[in-house]
Amino acid sequence: MNTAQKYLEKQLANNEFKHSYLEEKTKLDIEYQLEELKRDIQAVKPVEELISKIESIEKYLMAV
Repeated sequence: MNTAQKYLEKQLANNEFKHSYLEEKTKLDIEYQLEELKRDIQAVKPVEELISKIESIEKYLMAV
């Protein structure tokens, strides 16, 4: 285990840090998925594929 991993594990023991870290990670994950969806819309991907991605984002949001 490298130094960065050890430091992160130590920080994750702090509940406030852990909450903030997970919140930011969730925001970045959603942002990435929305950007991917936007690119697919611009590329005129099939409607079924777009709906599938939207449903995937919805499932992710429900799980959070």
